[in-house]
Amino acid sequence: MLEAIKHPKDIKKFNKDETAALAEEIRNTILSTVSQTGGHLASNLGIVELTIALHQVFDSPNDKIIFDVGHQCYPHKLLTGRYEQFNTLRQMNGISGFTNRFESNHDVASEGHCGASISVALGIAEANKILNNSNYTIAVVGDGALTNGMIYEALNNATNREVNLIVVINDNEMSISKNVGGLHRYLSNIRLSRKYFQFKRSFENFLLKIPGIGEYLAKKCKGLKDFFKKIFLKNNIFEDLGFVYLGPVDGHDIERTKLVLEEAKSKNTCCIVHALTKKGKGYDKAEDTPEKYHSVGKFSLSDGVMLSDKKTYSDYVGELICENAKNDRRICAITAAMCDGTGLTPFSQAFPSRFFDVGIAEEHAITFASGLSLNGMIPVVFLYSTFAQRSYDQFLHDIAIQKTPLVLMLDRAGIVPNDGITHQGIFDYSLISNIPNVKIYAPENFAELKSTFEFVIDENDFSVIRYPKGYENDYLKTYDMNYTSDRNIQFSNACDAAEIVILTYGRTTKVVSQIVNNHKNVSFGIIKLIRIFPLSEAEICPLIKAAKVIVVIDEGIKEGGVGEKITALLHNKTDAKILSYSINGFIEHGDVDELIDKYAFSEKQIWEDLRKLSCNY
Repeated sequence: MLEAIKHPKDIKKFNKDETAALAEEIRNTILSTVSQTGGHLASNLGIVELTIALHQVFDSPNDKIIFDVGHQCYPHKLLTGRYEQFNTLRQMNGISGFTNRFESNHDVASEGHCGASISVALGIAEANKILNNSNYTIAVVGDGALTNGMIYEALNNATNREVNLIVVINDNEMSISKNVGGLHRYLSNIRLSRKYFQFKRSFENFLLKIPGIGEYLAKKCKGLKDFFKKIFLKNNIFEDLGFVYLGPVDGHDIERTKLVLEEAKSKNTCCIVHALTKKGKGYDKAEDTPEKYHSVGKFSLSDGVMLSDKKTYSDYVGELICENAKNDRRICAITAAMCDGTGLTPFSQAFPSRFFDVGIAEEHAITFASGLSLNGMIPVVFLYSTFAQRSYDQFLHDIAIQKTPLVLMLDRAGIVPNDGITHQGIFDYSLISNIPNVKIYAPENFAELKSTFEFVIDENDFSVIRYPKGYENDYLKTYDMNYTSDRNIQFSNACDAAEIVILTYGRTTKVVSQIVNNHKNVSFGIIKLIRIFPLSEAEICPLIKAAKVIVVIDEGIKEGGVGEKITALLHNKTDAKILSYSINGFIEHGDVDELIDKYAFSEKQIWEDLRKLSCNY
């Protein structure tokens, strides 16, 4: 069926049996593809029927469907003519794992971060009103996103607006980790009120079937409906904000979901449709442990076993904080709906009173950590680099200005494979390094990560430790390295006498080693920075005194990055030619080596540039 679907209109006349068969085929396609490419699995399995209902009721792309975060868009992609490209999901030059407005006119916005959908949808709906356009705008929002503050800014602004805006809450009781807090309990209470909505719809249908006067009676019975509503359910928060609230409806029942969506269309005002779904539906492993199958690498479809069981940086930092917390009861761990993703599940189990999952609320996480710090705790905040971008004001105002100690663990720093343009961790250094008194570290391996963490945990500073997604690099080291006195820099033997000195940090040291090992006739020196901000002129300058060429390799954005800062530091300090390699602009999806070659630097490129500078190489 999917092979024949080129446009959502192709499924509008499908009957109940056909839509059920379509849902099964979509699930099977997602499972077979994601098991080979990796990707977001559980959330997409859970939204299949809801997506079918949306495309049967609405007219995409004239009606705009916006998926919050956008990682649950796989069924949407399959229903909008991308079946033939689906096997390229998250691969270099393939289709994105998120909505991408440059990929299809059915993808309204390029999403990737939580909380933006209702704001975007409201803007589109207001533009439609100005243009006298009667099309609908639909924001599909996971219940986990309701912990994000921007959602409420948008809901508050949308109150009582006469625009064709429908917010569909995809309520599966999960975000990435299990949902937390009062809003989760609130939605649970609404779910328990289903009997009211079942009664309401049955009563309306009964009245409408009365010949001649049914429609009149239905209109006149609003007071009676309100009476029964008070018996079964108080107003919910959405109604109190001025929205028409419809639901809960079983989001896996396509026919019922279509009826509720049609009713929302008839209101011509801002509506909330509350759909209940099951994350991971149709694949037992994902249903039982949806947090494990939220975002996966390649896995065995038959038994669900992940094909790589190597320890990741995230796994290792989770072990590190547990080891240190055993001996210091002040250490607390904070994350934003990323308990499993940041390796904190063992900590949450071993030290539940000192573990805080604040939901998808990175700004709150930082200021909350400031409060812990002000009262003598040692807060360690674990965020993905791309999501930490939300918290700049809190870093500046609530940490740096007030001089409250904080350890920030930045997961997925640098180039991030497969998740694409919205998830690259290449901006945090440029953003955070302009904050006074911050210290930023980029250890290369587990051993350096351990020594760095144990150092900063006692420092009483604002310290940031960056580490990449994935595993330790395994490569051949044919040279010895020494530490400077402050142990923030490693350097190779006779570095101060080398004609070419390469400055690097983190996993890009592998590229440096490849260059040095493949060209042993050249006088190379290596400087590996562990602390990448502030840079130490006193430690670096003696190591480059004989250099004719200095190469700086920076796995981050060029503007304000490590490369620019080193170039500025060495201005008027050396006569050497400086070659700086960094990243210019946004990065799409692919594996790490492909992305480094395409967007940044490679061993081949650097060597070619060095060779052009001297015929002796």
